Amino acid sequence: MKVTLAFDSFKGSLTSGEVADAFASGLHSCAPGCEVQRVIIADGGEGTTEALVEARHGEYVDAVVGDPLGRPITARYGIVDGGKTAVIEMAKASGLPLLAPTERNPLKTSTYGTGQMILHAIERGCRNFLIGIGGSATNDGGMGMLSALGYRFLDKQGNILPGTGEMLSLVASIDDTHVHAALRECHIKVACDVTNPLYGEQGAAYIFAPQKGADAQMVVQLDNGLRNYAHVIEQYNGNNIATLPGAGAAGGLGGGFKALLGAQLVPGIEMVLDAMAFDHLIADSTLVVTGEGCIDYQTVMGKAPSGVLRAAQQHNIPVVAIGGRVAWCDALRNSGFAAILPIAPDDLPLEEAMKREVAYENVRQTAMRVAQMFNL
Repeated sequence: MKVTLAFDSFKGSLTSGEVADAFASGLHSCAPGCEVQRVIIADGGEGTTEALVEARHGEYVDAVVGDPLGRPITARYGIVDGGKTAVIEMAKASGLPLLAPTERNPLKTSTYGTGQMILHAIERGCRNFLIGIGGSATNDGGMGMLSALGYRFLDKQGNILPGTGEMLSLVASIDDTHVHAALRECHIKVACDVTNPLYGEQGAAYIFAPQKGADAQMVVQLDNGLRNYAHVIEQYNGNNIATLPGAGAAGGLGGGFKALLGAQLVPGIEMVLDAMAFDHLIADSTLVVTGEGCIDYQTVMGKAPSGVLRAAQQHNIPVVAIGGRVAWCDALRNSGFAAILPIAPDDLPLEEAMKREVAYENVRQTAMRVAQMFNL
């Protein structure tokens, strides 16, 4: 018997590695001869770098870059494939958690630091990029990131504009004469799990900017700026990204990646599982166990456990999902999981259930139930 454990983190409680340790402990107490394989996974957001560096036996690299307001910070990314591929989470340089609540203002924030991370990796020899863009503090359409790579965004007078949200409406032309030459050799995959267009009622500004500190007036200004930005890009290279699904991700960063760098926008869990050759890792497994902190209708809409399920189904391997809480719905009942189990009793208060030692023991107990259910 071989059981593969592939958990996302139980955010605020246990890391993916801790969930796997707890489950393995419970499993071995009932089935000591069972072979257990641990695989850390992520869905393109937090933890993606660690998941891929571990799976691909890579290394970590630190780069001094600008935070969303341009202050120097150290951002960590991963290198795998013998130095050929960089794994970058934009939130390490341009994420909302890097700002105090009073500093949040998507008119002023920039993705410049994300571009600096990419540039740092290029200069180390990387030509393939796997980039997660969740958790941004920005709404600059990727102007900042692209500026760090050598693009110049000019106003009507030919002045170079800084890459911030408030400058989107002033962009009149794009100059690529100073773009880093190696970009032509680069292949970029961007983990993008939203389908929002660049602008409009479902676009970057209206849907996401308020959580980044924008008031109603700022939202209108940012949306108008993105409209102008899209128009200038279309004039520059013919790419119309206005209605491209995912262009509005990370304040338009998805659109910037696609329009000027030719990046692929792919579901996050798909990017991660493909990069770690997950299909190969599970091929000889008897059972796969996955999970996340809360299992609900969103779980089957592209989150990590659903990606694990799809991969295992290709080999007819049953998959069990566990979660701190399970919010039952028809989508879960029809999802194809062999079993979906909450680790905590319904009457256990959430605050108590999320304590590390409590969650750890609940995962152990759940593993024992799984061992009995599948005669491991």
